[in-house]
Amino acid sequence: MTVQHQIATKLTAAFAPTGLDVVDESHLHAGHAGHRPGGETHFRVYIVSPAFDGKSRIERHRMIHQTLSEELAGGVHALALKVHAPSEVS
Repeated sequence: MTVQHQIATKLTAAFAPTGLDVVDESHLHAGHAGHRPGGETHFRVYIVSPAFDGKSRIERHRMIHQTLSEELAGGVHALALKVHAPSEVS
């Protein structure tokens, strides 16, 4: 299972999102800190979930970081997040 798939699976299980997109952007960071030849080091996540209703941006990010703690402690070097509640999306 790829890291990208692991991230998507964990976020789906934890937040039952109505929208989720996990993009591996590792190729954009070749030669930069944290990049590995095989990639899977830099990710961008867009997620929409009712679990984020009433939560601040920092609380939302903490929820995701806690869910992905193993990946962040391992090979994931960077995680860019766009986190929304359904009421914030048109």
